[in-house]
Amino acid sequence: MEILRQGGYLISKIHQLSSRIFARKLKSYHITEINPAQGRILFALWQGDSISIQELSQKTALGKSTLTRMLDRLEETGHILRVFPSNDRRKVLIQLTDGNKKMKTAYEKVSMDMIELFYQGFNNAEIEQFEAYMERIYSNLEKTETQTSKGVFNHDP
Repeated sequence: MEILRQGGYLISKIHQLSSRIFARKLKSYHITEINPAQGRILFALWQGDSISIQELSQKTALGKSTLTRMLDRLEETGHILRVFPSNDRRKVLIQLTDGNKKMKTAYEKVSMDMIELFYQGFNNAEIEQFEAYMERIYSNLEKTETQTSKGVFNHDP
């Protein structure tokens, strides 16, 4: 009898549960104006501000249409600005506002709380091995995403 592997199922459960905990932690740090998904966008911008929508899409793994809607909301609430460089009016850069930059410290504290929670009871070698496995899984999924977006879907394992 074939063993049914549960990796994807467990990842999904971890994602749902960690999102709920993360949202509660955001509230405990008085960060109520953004949700965890918007936080992912802001986190990417805190790593490197003034980037294109294309680059932000790659960093967050969000589709451009989803990202655009989320950017609209973040712009409405004063967290980001869309800037048009004078040398290329077709290109749009996403920048953080000064007010949003102040949120970074509190958000980083929440992120550190989550990291401590995730890796409670793990040693450094286990963490490195786990993250390497997760990178491999992500790479496998990313390759499949690229192939299926081109209409190629291989059903062979």
